[in-house]
Amino acid sequence: MIRAAEQSDLETMMQVEQAAHSHPWAASIMQRYLAKPNVCWVLEYQQRVVAHAVVSVIADQAELLTIAVHPDYQGNGFGKQMAQQVIEVASAAAAEQLFLEVRESNSTAIALYEYLGFCETGRRRSYYPTATGREDALLFALPLL
Repeated sequence: MIRAAEQSDLETMMQVEQAAHSHPWAASIMQRYLAKPNVCWVLEYQQRVVAHAVVSVIADQAELLTIAVHPDYQGNGFGKQMAQQVIEVASAAAAEQLFLEVRESNSTAIALYEYLGFCETGRRRSYYPTATGREDALLFALPLL
């Protein structure tokens, strides 16, 4: 079940964030987005939050800011469900396009975004930190109208 996240979900969301990402968001950043309506979403499976997404809509543009599925639950389609939720939220807010950026090495996420109709639009060189240096971010966009 996907639902709007609540402040009480912060601890569990941070557990997912830390397990899923090599460089997770800080709790203070997540808390700031949780204070806004229709921005943070969680997916519950067997009464446990196992995935989340954060989407920002400003005027006619939307951006997927982060998406995470706990590694124990990856490969079950939860990332796809969360991405589709983000698309629905952006569309309902009358956004014309949905943008995101992804690590160049994240081939699983790139395949999902391309499956959903996103197209690569650019690259930010040395954007993401890694254990051994930095890697590029690929920019993707999905027209919504």
